[in-house]
Amino acid sequence: MSTASYSNSSGDEPNKKPDAQNEESSHLLEATENGAKYGSRQADQENLLGNMVHTSTENKSRTLPQYVAALAAAGGAFAAGTLLGWTSPAETSIVDGSANYNFDVTTEQFSWVGAFMTLGAACVCIPIGFLINQIGRKWTMLLLVLPFIVGWAMLIWAQNVVMMYVARFILGIAGGAFCVTAPMYTGEIAQKDIRGTLGSFFQLMITIGILFVYGLGAGLNVFWLSIICGLIPIVFGVIFFFMPESPTYLVSKGRSESAVQSIQWLRGKEYDYAPELEELHQTDREIREQRVNIWAALTRPVTIKAMSISLGLMFFQQVSGINAVIFYSEGIFEAAKTGIDSSLSTILIGVMQVVATLASTIVVDKLGRRLLLLASGIVMALSTTAIGVYFFLKDQDENSVANLGWLPVASLCIFIIMFSIGYGPVPWLMMGELFATDIKGFAGSIAGTTNWVLAFIITKTFKNLTEGLGSGPTFWLFSGLTVVGVFFVFFVVPETKGKSLNEIQQELAGNQNASSLQPENNGAKK
Repeated sequence: MSTASYSNSSGDEPNKKPDAQNEESSHLLEATENGAKYGSRQADQENLLGNMVHTSTENKSRTLPQYVAALAAAGGAFAAGTLLGWTSPAETSIVDGSANYNFDVTTEQFSWVGAFMTLGAACVCIPIGFLINQIGRKWTMLLLVLPFIVGWAMLIWAQNVVMMYVARFILGIAGGAFCVTAPMYTGEIAQKDIRGTLGSFFQLMITIGILFVYGLGAGLNVFWLSIICGLIPIVFGVIFFFMPESPTYLVSKGRSESAVQSIQWLRGKEYDYAPELEELHQTDREIREQRVNIWAALTRPVTIKAMSISLGLMFFQQVSGINAVIFYSEGIFEAAKTGIDSSLSTILIGVMQVVATLASTIVVDKLGRRLLLLASGIVMALSTTAIGVYFFLKDQDENSVANLGWLPVASLCIFIIMFSIGYGPVPWLMMGELFATDIKGFAGSIAGTTNWVLAFIITKTFKNLTEGLGSGPTFWLFSGLTVVGVFFVFFVVPETKGKSLNEIQQELAGNQNASSLQPENNGAKK
């Protein structure tokens, strides 16, 4: 694929020369110095923006179908969550030989069983960006059911540890691809006033999937646990088959009638789809007029800015210490002498993640992305500092922390809650918001790849860090990096709450006044 544009569609609308109202696009803003091309008259600009999608106070739309479609798409995230959580309940029985495998697995080998999933996810993110643009968001996600089934089947009936590595790698491919495709799909089907809530469903369903596996793992053996996990992608495929394709994709492929059907499915039959369809066509025309290869699209200033923000959020999400905190969670509960069984402690962590992420979905469109990220980062930094103090003192003199068992437990719980409210869901949500349509698939794939590569590096080097620096200083390192992330969010990350995808592109391009001309949309109804 040599270009980042799509084939032309001439059959769905009359051929005409675009006028000033058809030139409102982020990459056109930076590609020309002729201000008149974008509507030099204030009245023209206000007229254009006043008729853009999701903003008319007279055009009411239904939101319930959008919730249904977003939840259906997030079913793939639920399947990915079971994949992420599987290693916790499965490790003990597999390593001690009580699982239904006819070969031995050492602790080091099992660590690679977990790590190969992140490698598979990292490898697929960029290729999936091309596939998304070729066959669509919907059919890409349906196609991912196949590697899910193959991966779980290989893992269930593995004959040696290498087969387990391959199985987890294939499962990582499926899970990692969903991390790119599902947020993109949700961002394109949702109207702007609920896009944040719907975008948070992805992280919410991942945490529910993890909790689901934790709960089942406490009562089932590894074989039946894996069987149930393998059935979940099939259920997802059956449900998601009946969901519509993204209108943005359909317009890009010249399928206007299908786009209208998709919009009406999502917004209701009474919704006036004409303004939304016109904006989608307008954006598509502008992309075709500025047809460039991928490298040129990636090097546009607006894309570089969006990429810097997205990669920065992915980086600070992973270096916050989330994997380290979860890794130490059982030890923290044991050190506090709470009397809570290790399997129950993981379930408790899963419950906290689900509840906090659910809270995030409720407030993300009210409080905004920046506020959640800032609050999350500040409190997480304080929590990892406190955990570091505990382990530093414990390494110096274990008796000195005999009465401080509550400190790491409280810090752990607060950290998990705040991560799940901010740094857990928001980076994935914003990944689906920041990029222009013509580069969204490829740029989102780079962001996803970065996240999984960092997850692999941090997971595999955490033990080396604790051995070299000590447990306390390692947590302080995470705390310091999180503080840097707070400054990054404060000075670099824009607020995308209540803005259409077009408005976000204009703001990234430097047009700060575009969204201020928009009237509030109070017409959405269930």
